[in-house]
Amino acid sequence: MSIVENATQLAQGAMQAVMKKAVELAPDSWIPGGVPDPLIAHKHGLVGTQVSRLDGPLKVTGAARFAAEFPLDDLVYAALAYSTIPKGRIATLDVAAAEALPGVVLVMTYKTAPRLNPTPVMMTAPKAVGGDRLPVMQDDRIHWNGEPVAVVLAQTQEQADHAASLIVVTYETEIAMTRFEDAKADRKNAAFMGAPMLLEIGDAETALAAAPHSVDCTYRTPRHNHNPIELHGATLVWQGDDLILHDASQCVAHVAWTLAQVFGIDEAQVHVTSPYVGGGFGSKTLWNHQILAAAAAKLAGRPVRIMLSREGVYRMVGGRTLTEQRVAIGAQADGHFDALIHTGVVAMTSHNNMPEPFILPTRSAYAAGSFLLNVEAVELDMLANTFMRAPGESVGTFALESAVDELAAQLGVDPIALRETNEPETNPTTGTPFSSRNIVAAYRSGAERFGWDKRNATPGTRREGEWLVGMGCATATYPYYRMPGGAARLTLTKDGHATVEIAAHEMGMGTATTHTMVLAERLGLPMDQVTFLYGDSKMPGTVMAGGSQQTASIGAAVIAAQTALFTELLKLAGNDSPLAGLKPSEVGGYEGGLCKLDDPSACESYVSILSRAQRDAVSVEAAGSAPLETQHWSMHSYGAMFAEVRVNTVTGEVRVSRFLGSFDCGKILNPKTATSQFRGGIIMGLGMALMEETQFDERTGRVMNPSLAEYHVPVHMDVPEIEVIWTDIADPHAPMGAHGIGEIGITGVAAAVANAVFNATGKRVRDLPITLDKLM
Repeated sequence: MSIVENATQLAQGAMQAVMKKAVELAPDSWIPGGVPDPLIAHKHGLVGTQVSRLDGPLKVTGAARFAAEFPLDDLVYAALAYSTIPKGRIATLDVAAAEALPGVVLVMTYKTAPRLNPTPVMMTAPKAVGGDRLPVMQDDRIHWNGEPVAVVLAQTQEQADHAASLIVVTYETEIAMTRFEDAKADRKNAAFMGAPMLLEIGDAETALAAAPHSVDCTYRTPRHNHNPIELHGATLVWQGDDLILHDASQCVAHVAWTLAQVFGIDEAQVHVTSPYVGGGFGSKTLWNHQILAAAAAKLAGRPVRIMLSREGVYRMVGGRTLTEQRVAIGAQADGHFDALIHTGVVAMTSHNNMPEPFILPTRSAYAAGSFLLNVEAVELDMLANTFMRAPGESVGTFALESAVDELAAQLGVDPIALRETNEPETNPTTGTPFSSRNIVAAYRSGAERFGWDKRNATPGTRREGEWLVGMGCATATYPYYRMPGGAARLTLTKDGHATVEIAAHEMGMGTATTHTMVLAERLGLPMDQVTFLYGDSKMPGTVMAGGSQQTASIGAAVIAAQTALFTELLKLAGNDSPLAGLKPSEVGGYEGGLCKLDDPSACESYVSILSRAQRDAVSVEAAGSAPLETQHWSMHSYGAMFAEVRVNTVTGEVRVSRFLGSFDCGKILNPKTATSQFRGGIIMGLGMALMEETQFDERTGRVMNPSLAEYHVPVHMDVPEIEVIWTDIADPHAPMGAHGIGEIGITGVAAAVANAVFNATGKRVRDLPITLDKLM
C-alpha cells in the first residue's frame, strides 16, 4: 500500500471516529432501531417456523442454473496458464503450439490484451470489490507465483486446457520476499476497514507483570484457501459495448461497477446476474478470471465461459493469511482480569490491504483493567489475501479462548465460571452499551444440554480403551454489521401478489426463503402470494452477501419499502376507506389487507384498494436507513461452543465425538435454514482445528497442495453429531430482531477442540492444525 493510500485510510478512520462518537451520544430515538421493529412482537406468524428452501426442488432436479451453465450461441471456453515464479518479468512467451491446435480461437497475452484500467480494490470506494489493484495482463511483470500469463479460448474445454499446457514461458527472476520470518524485520501497524487496529487502555504490560496469576503464550494459525463446492466461474458476452456477465458472485452490483471502471464504460453498460451460488465464504467477489474472460471475449467477438479448476482457485483467488498471535492475561486470585494483551503479526501484500484482524473478538469479549491490542503486518510477494469466513474472529478466538482456558487451568477454576467472572456490562474498550448480550444464558443452557458437569477437571484421567477423552469449551463471537446501500423495489398487484426486488444473493443460506417469509408476514399474505427476486445488478441496492450482514441490509430496505408502499396505499384508499386519516405507522398487513394496528376491524384488502383506485399495481422503491445502530450500540452475535474429543494413545489420532453450539443471535427467523448455517460453520471450524493448512513453499512462494486430495477438509467420517440450540431472544435494535448467523458458527470451534484435547491429554497445542504428530 502506498504512502498516499495509507494516509487516506488513516484520515478516513479519524473522520469515522468523530462521527461514531457523535452517533454514540445521540438519543436512542434518533437511531435506526431506537423503536423496535413491529415484526419482533409477532408471536404466531410465519417468522420463527421451519420452512424448507423454496429453491430446493430446483437444485435437486438440476433446474437451478449456475454461472457456468448459461447456454449462449457460438460459445467458446477459456483456460489459463499461470506463472511459476514469485517476482520478475516474462522474458519469452511462446504460444505458437497452442495457437496451432485444432479448435483454438484465441491466445491472449499481455502483448495482445486490450488496455485496461487498474482494478479498484475492495474498500477503496463504496462499490469497489477488486481482489487486488495490480494491472491485469497489461505488462510483462510477475507479482506472485500463479499469476495468469495467458488466456486460451477454444471450441471445447478440453481443447482450451490442452492448448494452455503447451504455452512455454521463460522468466527473468528478481529477488522476492517470500519468507515470513525474514519479512518480520519490517513489520508495521496494520489498519482494517480504514481504522487502525492498535488499541491501548491503561498500561497492560505493567499490569500483567504485577498480576499474581498470568499466562503469556504464542499461538499460530496457517494459511487457508477457499474451497467452495462450486468453482469460480462465469459465462459472459459483449453486446456492442455492453457486457452481460452471468457470475458466481456475492456482490453483483459491486462487480458491475468495478468492471465498468476496468473497461472504461458506464456502470449501466454492465449487467451482472448471479441467481445461484454454490458457496462463497468471502471468495466470490471480483478476481482476474472475470476480467480476463471479458477482455478475451472482446478480442474474439465471441461469448466466453470460464471455470477455474480447483488448482486455479488456489493460484488466483485469495484466502486467509497466516497469523502469529501473542495472548497474555494477568488476573487476580478470584479470576478478574487486570490485563488483556492480544498482539501479533500477519502477512499480506502491497497490492491490497487485507491483514487478518484477529484482535476483533478481544475488543468486546471480556472486561479487563487494561488492554493492549494490535495487529502488525509484513508484506510478502504472494497472492493477495481476502475475506474468509469470519475474518479475524475465526483465528482470533482460537488464540484468545485457548489462553482463557490456560488461565482457568492455572487458577483451578471452571473455564465457564472464569468467563462469567469477566463478563462485561458494556463494551469494555468503547463503553458503548450492548444492544443485546445473552452469552451467559447461552453458556448455561449449553453446559446443561452437553453434560458439562460430567467433565473431569484433571487432564488425562478419562480413558476408554486406547482413547483418552476430554471436553472443552470456548466463546464464539461475531459482530452485527449492516452496510450502507440497501434498497428494494416492492410491487403489489391487483390480485394481491407482492414482489420484492433487491440486488441480494442466495449462496445456499436460505436468503430467498427467509425473506419471502418475512415479507409475507409484514404484508399479511400467504407465502405463495410473495415473490423474492434477487441476484441481478439491475435491481435496486448494493447489497453484499458478506460480513453476515445481508439479512439486516435486506431487512432495513424492506422496512423502508413497506413504509413507502403503505403510504401509497393509504393515498389510494382515500376518504371512503376505513383507513382514512391513518398514518403508515398506524397500520399493518393482516389477512391480505391493511388494518389499523390497534383495531383490526378497521381494515381494507389490497384487492379492494387497488380495484377502487382502478390500478393494476402499485410499485415503490426505497432505500434502507443509514446503519447508525452499529455505532450507537455494541452489537454482536454470540455462541458457547462445546466439544468432546477422543485422542488415540497409540497413533495420536484426534476424533471429535460430539459437538454442541449454543447461540445467542437474536431472533431466529427460520430454524430449519439457521440450523444448517450453524452446523456448516461448525464443520468449517472443525477443518480449521484438525486439518486445513495451505502448504506454502517459502523458497518459491508457490502453493504446493492446490487440490482437495492434498488440502484436507472435513468429510462425513470426520464430522460427529452436532447439536445446535439458541436463546431466541430478539435484539430490539436490529431489523426483525435478528443478527447474521453465517459466520458465527466457525468462531470458537478450534479453541473448543484444542481445549478438549488438553483436557483429554494434558498437552497444549498452540499451533493449528492439531495433527497427530503434535500429540504423539
